[in-house]
Amino acid sequence: PEGAIDIDRIRRAIHSRLHLVPRFRQRLAYVPYERIPVWVDDERFRLAYHVRHTALPHPGDERVLKRLVGRIMSQALDRKRPLWEMWVVEGLDGDRFALVSKTHHCMIDGISGADLMSVILDASPEVGPGTPEPWHPRRLPTSTRLVFDETLRRAAQPPAAVRALYNAVRDPVTAWREVAEAATGVVETFAPTLSPVSPTPLNIEVGPHRRFDWTEMRVADLKAVKNVLGGTLNDVVLATVTGALRTFFAQRGLDAGELDVRAMVPVSVRSHDERGQLGNLVIQLTAPLPVRLPDPVARLRAVRETTAGLKESKQALGGEVLTAIGEWTVPNLLVQAVRLASRTRPYNLIVTNVPGPQIPLYLQGALMRTSYPVVPLFENLGVVVGLFSYNGGLYWGGNADWEHFPDLHDFILALEAAFQELQRAAEKAAARGARSANRKRSRNVVAGHAG
Repeated sequence: PEGAIDIDRIRRAIHSRLHLVPRFRQRLAYVPYERIPVWVDDERFRLAYHVRHTALPHPGDERVLKRLVGRIMSQALDRKRPLWEMWVVEGLDGDRFALVSKTHHCMIDGISGADLMSVILDASPEVGPGTPEPWHPRRLPTSTRLVFDETLRRAAQPPAAVRALYNAVRDPVTAWREVAEAATGVVETFAPTLSPVSPTPLNIEVGPHRRFDWTEMRVADLKAVKNVLGGTLNDVVLATVTGALRTFFAQRGLDAGELDVRAMVPVSVRSHDERGQLGNLVIQLTAPLPVRLPDPVARLRAVRETTAGLKESKQALGGEVLTAIGEWTVPNLLVQAVRLASRTRPYNLIVTNVPGPQIPLYLQGALMRTSYPVVPLFENLGVVVGLFSYNGGLYWGGNADWEHFPDLHDFILALEAAFQELQRAAEKAAARGARSANRKRSRNVVAGHAG
């Protein structure tokens, strides 16, 4: 009631939900020799280590909060503990506080992460902290047990292959079609690596420090644009990013008309039955961004044609095949193949759009007003763009290398300006459509009187 943060109550509320996400009390262990990672219970788990309490210096504006988020994301997670942290940040102006959630992407992908919000947040402001359930960590497996369990897992795979062979013999036409489609998908997945993109300021050797910035829009505004100009909401997002990159490159002294730019667009392959489960079930699609086009409507049209082609391609299937291969092949082989592909620069940045809950959510009675995603940086990718929709808002988060992108806020402003271009184009197109409809109605009325 006095306006301060009751950190003990928040920790108790989180503690009472941890049984719903058992992975959050597990850490990594490794099978000897092959160094395959597995999850084991953390016998030293302490909630206070993971749920941390801090405060912003006065005046506590969003600019200071962005800097804090950048510093938090610059610190590597301790690999000997469960790979997550939550920072409860008080002192934000406007009688607000912030919750900064940091989870390694090997534990969770965007879609399952949206579902996990229901573990910590509630649809009602009246829910109390709850009572934690007793928990006792399982005994740490010995090296011998880890090797034995991995051997059993490998031994279980040949019967699955035998069943697949049996099904192929029963229906060879269907089996051959499925194999051909899978092979085509794998080829299309790796095809972008054969034609590297243009070198841009986005593709640099990434350092350890991060810079974070954000903006917000309304989902209804993006839908209004796509309803007039065509395409999907995600097409409007990619067209907006394309326009922002064109401006950003011009500010950096580059001629966008000479650049071949592509974005990696993560897509979840999590089935409806798997929603809410931990783990990373995401594949990647590669989409060209038409930064050469000066007209915003032409950019959106080009994006629409590209994404329509991706939906008809086999890239998604190829990604699923590679994910399945990772379950039975030696992991290091797949990791090295992916690293080799990434070094050929098949794309310049990542743009990921995750749908979230469209109802207001609360943390112990406090309304969550906004939710900005922080996407991790990867090799050679100095900027990533994440989007998260929540309660009618579309929240953009830009994560970047600190040293190379002191102008990250300029890129955020360019995103806003690029979307405003699309809005103005949609308004003009809608006005032209309304005038045309009025003229048509007038002609019909005149013809009716003449008859």
